[in-house]
Amino acid sequence: MGPHPAVAAIRLAVRRVLHDVLNELHTIPSAAPRSGRRSTAAPSPDGRPVVLVACSGGADSMALASALAFEAPKLSVRAGAVTVDHGLQAGSDLRAAEVAARLTAMGLDPVESAAVTVGRAGGPEAAARDARYAALDEAAERHGAAAVLLGHTRDDQAETVLLGLARGSGIRSLSGMADVSGAGRRYRRPFLRLDRQTARKACLVQHLPVWDDPMNDDPAYTRSRLRHEGLPALEKALGKGVVEALARTARLSRDDADALDAWAAQADESVRDDAGLLECAKLYALPPAVRRRVLRRALVAAGSPAGSLFARHVEEVERLIVGWRGQKPLNLPGRVEALRQGGRLVIRQS
Repeated sequence: MGPHPAVAAIRLAVRRVLHDVLNELHTIPSAAPRSGRRSTAAPSPDGRPVVLVACSGGADSMALASALAFEAPKLSVRAGAVTVDHGLQAGSDLRAAEVAARLTAMGLDPVESAAVTVGRAGGPEAAARDARYAALDEAAERHGAAAVLLGHTRDDQAETVLLGLARGSGIRSLSGMADVSGAGRRYRRPFLRLDRQTARKACLVQHLPVWDDPMNDDPAYTRSRLRHEGLPALEKALGKGVVEALARTARLSRDDADALDAWAAQADESVRDDAGLLECAKLYALPPAVRRRVLRRALVAAGSPAGSLFARHVEEVERLIVGWRGQKPLNLPGRVEALRQGGRLVIRQS
């Protein structure tokens, strides 16, 4: 008798990702240009590549950790884990230690708990995310990990798409989370096509204890309100299938956004003068979707934080090109200034 269908589904998802990681490790020269830099992955002392799982102790990440612990030995992969203590709740250090102990009991090695200090930039959710990824990056570099697995599910993807839609940030926000992301294609999300209930059911039938973060039920947080109020209201009004449709929208939007980003990267050189300044007439000739991407690239390169640079900022800069009426210089996030000068668009630190 085989495993429960939920367990079989999560194991299959992890097995596929591990195969992808191993195939890329064996073809590093051809994979390096896609990643933007050569992988820093190094085998463990016994020669096996290292793959880490980020585990909060919740159902999604515990299901992911259990599947990794089961599949990794069959592929000669050394599986480890990192749990991050954000320090935002009383007793969070004890919880992190307990999660680490459970991961060790699964047979994962190395296992570590990383305590972080959460700042305030961008709001509590964004600040916690930034601190978490910084800790995961540090652990991955230290262990020479070939990949770090994240437990985001199809439900998380649907929420991300809706949040992007609410911000009006364009097709890139609608594309949600990528299956593969990060420097060197570090982060992998095996569960983006599985729903949250599948992961919870897998934990239940395997008798895996899970920790439900009270912040996920706190209406003070936007994602929590969306999860418990927004999505149920949409399903009530539109019927079942909203989550699946939003996740499908993310996949289709990502294909379109990737193609437009590639076009913009090619167009970037063609719209600059010999000094590297953007020429307004050449920018004007570009299709709007490509032009806005070229402008966003230039703003980020000048020091404007990508997470704080919204569609409205880019549109204001675009008006210096398509609606020029002698406007004053624009002040943008990251103390970046944009102005039109002598038929050129000047973007610089103010």
